[in-house]
Amino acid sequence: MKQQTFNKDIAGKTITVEIGTLAPQANGACTVRIGDTVVLGTAVMSKGQRPGIDFLPLMVDYEERLYASGKIKGSRFIKREGRPTDEAVLVARLIDRGIRPLFDKNIRKDIQIVTTVLSYDNENHADIAAMLAGSIALQISNIPFEGPLSGVRVGKVDGALVINPTNAELAKSAFDLVISVKGDKVMMVEAGARQIPEAEMLEAIKAAMQAGAELNAFQEEITQAVAPTKMEGLPAHDHTDIKEKIKTLVGDRFKQLIAKSGKDERNSELEALQTEVVEAIKAEALAAATQDMGAFTVANVAKADQAVQEQVNNKVAEATEVFNKLWDLAFRLHILETKTRLGGRKVDEIRPLETKVGLLPRTHGSGFFQRGETQSLTLVTLGSPGQEQILDGMEEETKKRYMHHYNFPAFSTGETKPMRSPGRREIGHGALAERALEPVLPNKEDFAYTIRLVTEIMSSSGSTSMAATCGSTLSLMDAGVPIASPVAGVAMGLMSDPEKPYDRFEVLTDLQDAEDFAGDMDFKITGTKDGITAMQMDTKIQGLSLEMVERTLTQAHTGRLFILEHMLTTIAEPRKEMSKHAPRLESFKIDTEKIRVVIGKGGEMINKIIDETGVEIDIEDDGTVTVSSIDSVAMDKAIKWIKLLVTDPKPGDKFQGKITRLMDFGAFAEIVPGKEGMIHISQLSENRIGHPEEVVKVGDVIPVVVSEIDDLGRLNLSHLLAIGKQPRPGSERPPRGGGGRPSFGGGGRGRDRGPRRSNGPRY
Repeated sequence: MKQQTFNKDIAGKTITVEIGTLAPQANGACTVRIGDTVVLGTAVMSKGQRPGIDFLPLMVDYEERLYASGKIKGSRFIKREGRPTDEAVLVARLIDRGIRPLFDKNIRKDIQIVTTVLSYDNENHADIAAMLAGSIALQISNIPFEGPLSGVRVGKVDGALVINPTNAELAKSAFDLVISVKGDKVMMVEAGARQIPEAEMLEAIKAAMQAGAELNAFQEEITQAVAPTKMEGLPAHDHTDIKEKIKTLVGDRFKQLIAKSGKDERNSELEALQTEVVEAIKAEALAAATQDMGAFTVANVAKADQAVQEQVNNKVAEATEVFNKLWDLAFRLHILETKTRLGGRKVDEIRPLETKVGLLPRTHGSGFFQRGETQSLTLVTLGSPGQEQILDGMEEETKKRYMHHYNFPAFSTGETKPMRSPGRREIGHGALAERALEPVLPNKEDFAYTIRLVTEIMSSSGSTSMAATCGSTLSLMDAGVPIASPVAGVAMGLMSDPEKPYDRFEVLTDLQDAEDFAGDMDFKITGTKDGITAMQMDTKIQGLSLEMVERTLTQAHTGRLFILEHMLTTIAEPRKEMSKHAPRLESFKIDTEKIRVVIGKGGEMINKIIDETGVEIDIEDDGTVTVSSIDSVAMDKAIKWIKLLVTDPKPGDKFQGKITRLMDFGAFAEIVPGKEGMIHISQLSENRIGHPEEVVKVGDVIPVVVSEIDDLGRLNLSHLLAIGKQPRPGSERPPRGGGGRPSFGGGGRGRDRGPRRSNGPRY
């Protein structure tokens, strides 16, 4: 492929595409540049079919490279990139969800799309460039692909819509909307928003579609210049005969199953029906294959048996595939014709709800949410600011104070499988629920806690991510986190006529598992009573029309308010008091010049405070100190200690001084850690004494008051003034020798206090 460069201006930014330079052995490859962000996109399809599968084997990867932003991994021991970050997984999902419906579902060759970030300018988002690069790589390859497809980001800054905003603009935006556009249809949606009304979000989607149309035209221009020769798609199988046999065997039993609302009962009976049908087809296939064998010798018996088995297995696989398609079609047509769903539920009806809070005794907050047979349990843990997550990826290093993690164990669907680290689905669902609640969380200045939520899916029958969202709201309010407004979520589905999908369709509120498998869309929308906070949509058809999107947003709004109303009957607002097991935080400011005093040499002082009190201490660069502990007495002690450390004593200030040294002329007392003053012998007792040890010993703690601070900053202390007494006349010893500097002590040996350093006492 010859080297070519193409340029396109979109919303004031130049997009540059180069082909024929890198990755020449891929089926298709290109680089996309926006500003100084450059992404390589490659598309490769295996030469052979993968045997024994009944799905499209598509893999999509998004590879972050630290060199792209001039970084070296922070770990001292591991310097190369490891497993993808959560952010990289989410971008891979963005690309995958848009392009997957645009492949021939009969393809059984492995297809892999890899987008690699080669340069990142911390201004222009690499995900948008990656979405474009993946589509162009497929367009100019010989891989069958019904593109082009373009990704567009939209923000709203100061009331104006911005196409593909920069990082700085997005930080000020009312929402972050990313969609994939094919023609006049929406293929994929991902959004986070600050309680945006549905009408405003629809306006942004329309603007994104317009920009996407321009980018698709740009891709068509590139495709025409390359003029790739596409591989022929696989011919569609003619299943007419077996389809008619299965219809006869099934009769009207599909209708009976649709009437059942219980997942376990329905699935069990459907599985039994499938087994019955497939066994009948298998027996017929076996008889036909045996009859076709004809005469054979002993030498070729094994080969003949193998041929028979292969023929029967193919017929069983075909019967299973056709059976499932007929079930999906029967289910789809039932909804379109009767406007009712599984168990007679209406298209806009939400399954029965159950909500609880405060289920577990030691967690800081807990919320239980059940919708139909879907159950979620969400737990809150509150921690100190120092427990924030540090994100050390390709982009600038940041900290994350709010996290939501989602677990989907096999028992939630009555299955068994090994317990492994979270997959892409778990990461994606957790991120969606996290994004849904983020706009209503209190600012760090008002609520300094680090917040971690974990959702455990206990039972799954569809819409588990939205159950996680609702459970998160309940658990946060149970924990006493002052969220601005409760958030609920609902998953929306779509059933369309296979012959005319955009003319005859039904939008389904509260998507159930069987409707998800058989349907055309999974559109999750979360929000408060005032507006949308997050969206996520993918589809199995060639995109959604604006009419479909608008109806979905309207119907979801009604469903969301219904769910919110039920949730608020369980807990109407955040609790006024947090759990007794949650740590208490107190924040205050100190002079930034005093931070080193609190930390001490090599962290000696701050570690001493922590060791003696058991608290956690976090100090920000701006001088914000946060002390956390579940022990209020220990926390008060630590706070007082820190404040004493950073406070410059003044004459008249009172302290509890700890005697550290005894001299002939007086005693030294530590009034705060690391800060001492001298108590002259005359200020220790009303009576004349010969040595300080007559009234105090090392380790004693006595009240003292700062009586004087000399020119060198040295502290003179008085015990007598602290207890409201004055030394008796004559209690102070006269200076030896009748003149010069006064000396203290006995036995005729002069004792002068000597010079002091300005940075502390030295004797």
